[in-house]
Amino acid sequence: MNYPIHNFEQIPSTNTAIWELIEKGEKPPFVVIAKEQTAGKGQWGRIWQSNPNGLYLSLALSPNIPVENGIHLTFCSAYGITFELRKYGIPVELKWLNDLILNKRKLGGIKIETKVKNNLIKTAVIGVGINWQNEVFKPGINLQSFLKDNNLNSIKTLEELTNITLSGLFFAYETYLKNGIKPILSGYLDYLNSIGKTIEINGNIGIITGVTSKGELKVRLSSQNATTEIELPHGTISIGYD
Repeated sequence: MNYPIHNFEQIPSTNTAIWELIEKGEKPPFVVIAKEQTAGKGQWGRIWQSNPNGLYLSLALSPNIPVENGIHLTFCSAYGITFELRKYGIPVELKWLNDLILNKRKLGGIKIETKVKNNLIKTAVIGVGINWQNEVFKPGINLQSFLKDNNLNSIKTLEELTNITLSGLFFAYETYLKNGIKPILSGYLDYLNSIGKTIEINGNIGIITGVTSKGELKVRLSSQNATTEIELPHGTISIGYD
């Protein structure tokens, strides 16, 4: 797929730059890449550390899908990037809902923003941050240190990582448009690192069993007399790192 790429040295955030370009008339799909962000945002409204030598990009799309299926774009993005990175010998996993995990530490994250009209998502901005050679803090990890520690030379440059990431995003998005959420969710669940883990909910211990197509975490709760499965919407609970 051919698409324009806008490169910046330093901007507040790639997502913000996308919206500004759309306001000026730019039509999706297109990409914004920054060497450094000064106001990047992650999950739960946290600041995403965007030091130089990391990958910071956003992709603008026009999905035209029902607003209730917006979560599918998160599944697509997380699955597609993971699928592509694994081709290079990098055992990336996923933490519900949108964290990229490597060696039980955070390698990257995804943040999606949308604009809706007539109950359809007309524009979506998929923001991706991946630690490459930038300084990270716990529980983070950067990819180049992992490659060095494991004597791997499968990804040599930040530019190569950028191309791999974009390939994964487009591959999964086009698969979704053609085949729906079923194969995407199946792949996402294959990479999810939390299935089978225990979690405490209101003083009760449950076991994570999966994720619904709406992005809800499925948890099985058991007592002496009964077993039940509940579904927790995204944003109601946070799963920590090991």
